[in-house]
Amino acid sequence: MDTIWLTGAQWLAVLRIGLGLWWLESWRHKDRKGWFERGTGIAWAADVAARHRWNAVRSGFEKVVAPRPRVMAHVVVHAELALGLGLVAGFLTPIALVGGLLLNLLYFTLMIHDWAEQGQNAMMALISAVALFAMAWQTWSLDSALGWF
Repeated sequence: MDTIWLTGAQWLAVLRIGLGLWWLESWRHKDRKGWFERGTGIAWAADVAARHRWNAVRSGFEKVVAPRPRVMAHVVVHAELALGLGLVAGFLTPIALVGGLLLNLLYFTLMIHDWAEQGQNAMMALISAVALFAMAWQTWSLDSALGWF
């Protein structure tokens, strides 16, 4: 493979790190006090789910998320932080990539009516899939330094 400036493996590391920075930005801009104390994030998602065109999304949200809004707020916020840190550092990278891919697919499905959200989540899912199948943890990662994966 011919590349400019960096090797192919290094460009994949750049892509992985960029995706990690995207997750960190998603975590950084959240109003954590609102999410944790007032339940704003889950309340917003509940409103979106209640009006969703697919019954499976509405009923799934009611069964899984609605009964435990506080726990789910922590799961979402801390998952985004963990994904960002894991991808930037290249630590447990395949796990972070699969977790991020699943989270983006959940976000994509919930926000099926919002074109901006669809675009962001589709692109993040695509980057996760490319980084996973290209094994983007081979360069500039703790996984590589530790000989993992």
